[in-house]
Amino acid sequence: MDLGKVIGTIVATRKDPSLGGSRLLIVQPLDEKHTPISEPLVAVDTLHDAGVGETVYYVTGGDAVSVVPGKRMPVDVAIVGLVDSISLVDTQNSSEKSEG
Repeated sequence: MDLGKVIGTIVATRKDPSLGGSRLLIVQPLDEKHTPISEPLVAVDTLHDAGVGETVYYVTGGDAVSVVPGKRMPVDVAIVGLVDSISLVDTQNSSEKSEG
């Protein structure tokens, strides 16, 4: 799973029937410190709950195709969770930092 931030939406008047009822969102991949690390991606919102500005985690490739049980979708990226908070452990100083 990877971390990202929803930065936009895509409206498609026609899409594969297996994507019916699913929204397509633009996700900016992030590292654990919320720094952008690559180009934005188009992801299907399997939660039907993610919105612009939210931090999400997503899967890619074969994992994205079969996220919804009993349903295979022709996608490369699927949002599978919303991030409430991130806690980082500084291994150099053994102290915990929290973002939320």
